[in-house]
Amino acid sequence: MDTSTQSAPVSEALAAAGASARPAAPVIELENLTVRLGHREVLRNISCSFRGRTIGLLGPNGAGKSTLINTLLGFWPVASGTARVFGTDIRSHAKQIRGQIGYMPENDAFISKMSAVSFIRMMAELSGLPSDAALERAHEALFYVGLGEARYRPLGTYSLGMKQMAKLAQAIAHGPKLLILDEPTNGLDPSARQRMIRLVREMRDSGEMHIVLCSHLLRDVEETCEEVVILKQGQVVHYANLAEERRSNLRFLELELQDDTETFRTAIEALGCECAPGAGKRLKVVLGEKVGVEDVYRIASEQNVQIRRLNFRRDTLEDIFLKAMETRNGGL
Repeated sequence: MDTSTQSAPVSEALAAAGASARPAAPVIELENLTVRLGHREVLRNISCSFRGRTIGLLGPNGAGKSTLINTLLGFWPVASGTARVFGTDIRSHAKQIRGQIGYMPENDAFISKMSAVSFIRMMAELSGLPSDAALERAHEALFYVGLGEARYRPLGTYSLGMKQMAKLAQAIAHGPKLLILDEPTNGLDPSARQRMIRLVREMRDSGEMHIVLCSHLLRDVEETCEEVVILKQGQVVHYANLAEERRSNLRFLELELQDDTETFRTAIEALGCECAPGAGKRLKVVLGEKVGVEDVYRIASEQNVQIRRLNFRRDTLEDIFLKAMETRNGGL
């Protein structure tokens, strides 16, 4: 095997992976996927496809998020249906798929007396790299996540934040096409969390790989992901492109005016907005698709109407998540 590419620095390897990580087919396809653990169906007849560069995987405890990840990795058998990663069926090519995936698990799985560089070298070898290339990548990955100076220390002496970064390093050392991050900011202090989020965004923006981020922290997903998949009771209850979702969300204003004025309300409605009077001199407004707050202020200025207070609110990922949780039955 030619190891010239295998021994390239991690940044170059990730870029090379990114060049091949832009498939015409979806990143992940679920086709009537059902997974049983014992006699219980944990995933129930899921059909969905994901194409984004960064995909957020959300859901309450027991929704099936970890089961879906383990199924994609080939750790849980499929009861019926199937799933494909980059067009490759997980039922017949599980080993091939695992070689294309980097996985940062939620729980620690270190050998405590092993140095970080030795551990990550071992993990890179398990992912298919030759020994020399794996060692070089281990050094590169540890420097990339900010652990270069501590790479010879035993992992058992690492702080929680350092262990999270070490897990990220082992997940990217072999240059995967798909990176799965399970609770990457779990237990991190604010500064360590920001460092982790910055690295995820950097990998996303460089186009070097596709990322699936599983987190209970909606803020993490909102700051890093382009698409969101929400699971509930083993089914997909909502799938959204976040940018498109934000554009399509209704935008609500609550105005408090100095005086009641029917002409102001009429002019706002003429822009394509919906208006409803509130208590006192308040006016509730749903902005039209091409209407901004600046248009409201412009009309107020033209009509010499004084706006004493304006509250502006757009649906957040939390709103999207809570609406999905209100769905009684699973399914899109």
